[in-house]
Amino acid sequence: MGKTITVHYDEKPLYNITIERDFGKLRQVLEEVALTGRKACIVTDSHVGAHYAEEVQAIVSQTASYVDTFTFPAGEASKTLDVIADLYEHLIQKHFDRKDFLIALGGGVVGDMTGYAAATYLRGIKVIQVPTSLLAMVDSSIGGKTGVDFRGYKNMVGAFHQPSAVYMNLATLQTLTEEQYYSGFGEIIKHGLIKDMDYFSLVQQNTEQLCKRDLDALEQVVYGSCEIKRKVVENDPKEQGERALLNFGHTLGHAIEKLKDFQLLHGECVAIGSVAAAFLSKSRGYLAKEEFRLIKDTFQQLRLPVSVKGVKPEDVVRVSKSDKKMNAGQIRFILLESLGHAVMMDDVSDQELLEAVCAVEGDPTC
Repeated sequence: MGKTITVHYDEKPLYNITIERDFGKLRQVLEEVALTGRKACIVTDSHVGAHYAEEVQAIVSQTASYVDTFTFPAGEASKTLDVIADLYEHLIQKHFDRKDFLIALGGGVVGDMTGYAAATYLRGIKVIQVPTSLLAMVDSSIGGKTGVDFRGYKNMVGAFHQPSAVYMNLATLQTLTEEQYYSGFGEIIKHGLIKDMDYFSLVQQNTEQLCKRDLDALEQVVYGSCEIKRKVVENDPKEQGERALLNFGHTLGHAIEKLKDFQLLHGECVAIGSVAAAFLSKSRGYLAKEEFRLIKDTFQQLRLPVSVKGVKPEDVVRVSKSDKKMNAGQIRFILLESLGHAVMMDDVSDQELLEAVCAVEGDPTC
């Protein structure tokens, strides 16, 4: 049981991703990254902390010289520089230095914020990612992208800061709400669509078991998704090229997320944005109608939305222009040249974007 993936940088081992079904090997991982004798601050939110903070703190206490927990209110509304400032103050008051550690215990919001704080506190301290949501396990905990929202603009402030280790306890997925759990499949399906149709087929074949949160199926799928992301981030650690393909579904998805005032989860918006991008790919003749239908069906089988109501297409296009993935005033948009092969395009017109958004604005016939 259990799997380990090593992420490399310049062909040298950088950190390990440990996939387990409990916290039994966490102490070993902490010792491997030299936490012994150092201070550690566990950063978590009010939901995750209630489930796991006490258990993780007990484990960390076995190696660290000092450990405490910083908890903030759960939800995207907390992903702000104000909360980061509170964390800085906490670390300063507890005399954390450059050799001490932050431990991100939670979902994507916790991981992004803790990573950003680690990147900027004293110009950089170590961070260990302990993702507890499916979305964070397969996406945000890997690759070193960190960030916070700024006045409603998602992840507009951030830094690249690689973790010292990533530790996944698949059992934490059992305590997620239905919406939080299925949100993770937005990124999982995306990984297959942009890079690996064999993996996409694996997800399809295990839909029933995944809906039951079967740990064998989850281990296989989480491992496969992490492997895809590992390969991409190794090839392009700071998103200068290939890594941008991971943004498939995100440009319009982020705009929808903001316009819906974050009432939809990130993975749900990625699903909607992916369907819109797939529609545009079909319109350009890259995908057959049957392939487009397969994409929609797969998202729906894993209980993800493929349409959205209550947003105006022109507003979605306008807000997408504030996306951080702009290039000289032009949206860098990711399309599917074929199933399993994504490409980056700089020539997508506003009219095409409008048509793509119209296709997911509650229209069941698209």
